[in-house]
Amino acid sequence: MPAAPRRDTRGIVDASGLMTRVRFRRHAPAEPLRRHLEHYWLIDWDLTEPYVSHVVPHPSVNVVFQDLPGQRPFGVVAGIGLGLFSKELAGRGRVCGVQFRPGGFRAFAPGLAVTELTGRELPLEDVFEDVRPDPADTAGAVLGPDDEHTRVAALDAFLLRHGPAPDPRAELAMDLVDRIRADRTALRVGDFAREAGLSVRAMQRLFSAYVGVGPKWVILRYRIHEALEHAESAAAVDWADLAAGLGYADQAHLVRDFTATVGVPPTAYAPG
Repeated sequence: MPAAPRRDTRGIVDASGLMTRVRFRRHAPAEPLRRHLEHYWLIDWDLTEPYVSHVVPHPSVNVVFQDLPGQRPFGVVAGIGLGLFSKELAGRGRVCGVQFRPGGFRAFAPGLAVTELTGRELPLEDVFEDVRPDPADTAGAVLGPDDEHTRVAALDAFLLRHGPAPDPRAELAMDLVDRIRADRTALRVGDFAREAGLSVRAMQRLFSAYVGVGPKWVILRYRIHEALEHAESAAAVDWADLAAGLGYADQAHLVRDFTATVGVPPTAYAPG
């Protein structure tokens, strides 16, 4: 469990273009929350022209508080996005988000199977009933302070009111996703399940209830994140070599998956 937020830009398409237009920061949550959260992410912008950001989503649930032009502050619970996520940023705005570790969200909403959130955004009050009758008050408490450490403290206070509830199956789900993320040899669900001492069906049920997508989807998504990071950071990429390093049978399979996820083939990818 990391003590500090990661610094990479995995999943962000044209990361350099986004960072020149917004103030993007990550913060660590309070100690009792760190087992279940990746980090908090804060974005502020003041743009003279609209900008569309694109993200290849992580296999994570996010709680997102937003202050957008012409709207009252509001919050949503965003399940895992299955496709490329695009968002237009315009005018002046502020977002404070919570990225949960894959498998970690259900400790804060024990009655909700995470697969029910997949591909969806729900109003905050639909998941956390105590923010009624005026969820804008909760969102305003997070978004209102100019001092970002005060915003982080408000996020801590909100989450600590709701958990995390002890749950050994959540612990197992988080550990299994960590292994997938770190181990490039974790490519076949059957082999991975046997190594974990589970049947394929039991692992699929666990991932459905606690992660929101199946283990095969998680394996693929982390490989695409790594390929995208190479495309962002390297002047020239040997895609055949990278495909082999990521465990693909050949370059064609990587090209197909990358194109389906990002929207352009890796050989044509040109950030900015």
